Amino acid sequence: MVEKIPILQIEDMLLVTIQVDMHDRLALQLQDDLTEKISQENARGVLIDISALEVVDSFIGRVIGNISAMARVLDAKTVVVGIQPAVAITLVELGLTLEGVHTALNVSRGMKLLRAESGPA
Repeated sequence: MVEKIPILQIEDMLLVTIQVDMHDRLALQLQDDLTEKISQENARGVLIDISALEVVDSFIGRVIGNISAMARVLDAKTVVVGIQPAVAITLVELGLTLEGVHTALNVSRGMKLLRAESGPA
């Protein structure tokens, strides 16, 4: 059975809540699925909730950066929310700045940021 992370659509935004431990293959599957869904649904924004993740390694960090870059090419903004303090420390220690990735404290703030970034429909 192929493991997949659900991608929910809320109007013209996509919401991804990662509630399982991310391994490399699952991260790449999410990258492919999300890019396809952005294109199919003409999504204007992507919100990725990683609040359940206690560990983000350099590969997962790069995949998140790649998702954001691919979304930008498809004219969608990306916001990552719920970064745990330990994860933030690890990302900084690894030198991963997640360039081009907007962050917010929680889903509510993330959605407000996406709405502000994407402008009127």
